[in-house]
Amino acid sequence: MSTLAGKTILMSGGSRGIGLAIALRAAADGANIAMLAKTDTPHPKLEGTVHTAAEQIRAAGGRALPIVGDVREDDDITEAVLKTQGEFGGIDIVINNASVIDLSRSLDLGAKKYDLMQDVNVRGTFMLSRAAAPILKEAPNPHILSLSPPLNITPRWLGAHTGYSLAKFGMTMATLGLAADFAEYGIAANTLWPRTTIATAAVQNLLGGDRVMAASRTPEIYADAAHAVLTKPARDYTGQTLIVEDVLEAEGVTDFAKYAAVPGTPDDRLFPDIFL
Repeated sequence: MSTLAGKTILMSGGSRGIGLAIALRAAADGANIAMLAKTDTPHPKLEGTVHTAAEQIRAAGGRALPIVGDVREDDDITEAVLKTQGEFGGIDIVINNASVIDLSRSLDLGAKKYDLMQDVNVRGTFMLSRAAAPILKEAPNPHILSLSPPLNITPRWLGAHTGYSLAKFGMTMATLGLAADFAEYGIAANTLWPRTTIATAAVQNLLGGDRVMAASRTPEIYADAAHAVLTKPARDYTGQTLIVEDVLEAEGVTDFAKYAAVPGTPDDRLFPDIFL
């Protein structure tokens, strides 16, 4: 059984939702997790801070390093990389989890929100991965994993919410570019995206409230798939836009019932995620 025991992960975001679930799954193996996240104090609408996430990681069996900072700020990225290396002696994995979502149509999307999605999703993914690369290439099995979709650049998805689509496809393009650029160092870079919606605060608040939450899967399905990806041989398993369910099926998982947010919800009643 592959394990992340002793591996060091640097993640952007992760105070809640999918990022936290991935961190907790790695923590259960005994991994070290550094989180660069903005949420220093509780948010009125969103539960969890970088500090509560760190407490949960430690309770799950991992070591945690909460770093309050912004993936849009180059100095914060540099500090996060150096602190992580200093605390844990290296970096094995970078997870680009921080992401901003706004599904507004083009005429309704504010310029500042457009810029924010580009800065966090695309630039943040590129800059954090690049900053960690000199340390990653010293790791025995280095991985970069971005939580972004396959490049389904159809009129449907480019037109639905052009600003957000550009930002998520940009995350994927940056990751695929780094996979090619860093191949000589043996650093894997892949993306991972779910086939159904995942029950998170973003889905609750932005995608459809209780109805879509009830037709979603839990973040644990994403965490289990990420674990499978991050334990693969980096030199051979890179440059792919992966789907959560496909990864788990390749691992021999055939029954996804345990991941239903509402137990007993049949697969054909689940809400498909965007971009697929």
